[in-house]
Formats: sequence, C-alpha cells, structure tokens
Amino acid sequence: MIIAFPTTEARIAAAERDLGVKLPGEYRLRLMARNGGELSTAGHDWQVFPVLDTTGGENVVRSASHIVSETKKARGLEGFPKDAVAIASNGTGDYLVLMPARSAGHLDPQVQLWNGETHKCKPVALRYDD
Repeated sequence: MIIAFPTTEARIAAAERDLGVKLPGEYRLRLMARNGGELSTAGHDWQVFPVLDTTGGENVVRSASHIVSETKKARGLEGFPKDAVAIASNGTGDYLVLMPARSAGHLDPQVQLWNGETHKCKPVALRYDD
C-alpha cells in the first residue's frame, strides 16, 4: 500500500510551473489532502504521482516519483501524447493522464487512461475522493 500525505498549495503551484499547465481544481484538492497514494478504477489499481516535497526525511522519499519527473519519463515513451500530464501508473505500462483543455495553460478535468500497448487514450470514470 502506498501511503498518501498532505501537501501545500505552494508545492502544487511549483509542480504546475514545472509542467507549464494548471491542474484541474478537483485534482488540486485531492493532492492537498492526499498527495500520492492509490486510486482504483474498474479493474485497475493506480499509484498516484505526488508533487515533489523537499522538506526532508520521509517526504522526500515518498515524493521521489513525483508528477513532474514521471510525466517527463512518460513523454519519452513511444505514442505517449506529448502534452499529456501523467498522474498515475498501474505498473504495467498504462497511465492515467490529464490532457490539455481548450483554454491555454489548463488541463481538462476528464481523466484519460493511456494504454501502453495501443498508445490510445480513453476516458475513465474516476472519483478523486475514493
């Protein structure tokens, strides 16, 4: 089990600056309360990428695989959408992603499942408070 921990608005804002986009409000609230941890969708358990926390000790270790670094890694994969932000992985090559919204600099709140074999995205039903 991956333990989630709270984070701050400043750490989320730093991740957004590094990513060059604003995360959806509902997802930001989820990170504030539970930075990292796990989510479940039909048939999959997902490890959520936290925002980086450099305050020391366990926080650094728990946030080592953070949203910015994991998104950069995922963007290097064949077929991964270049503007997608990876928010979670199931450990089998699939990712939960957020795609750019119509308004520049923002991400659409609809979570997509990017399939590592087909290189396709499809909407997935997900509640951040689960």
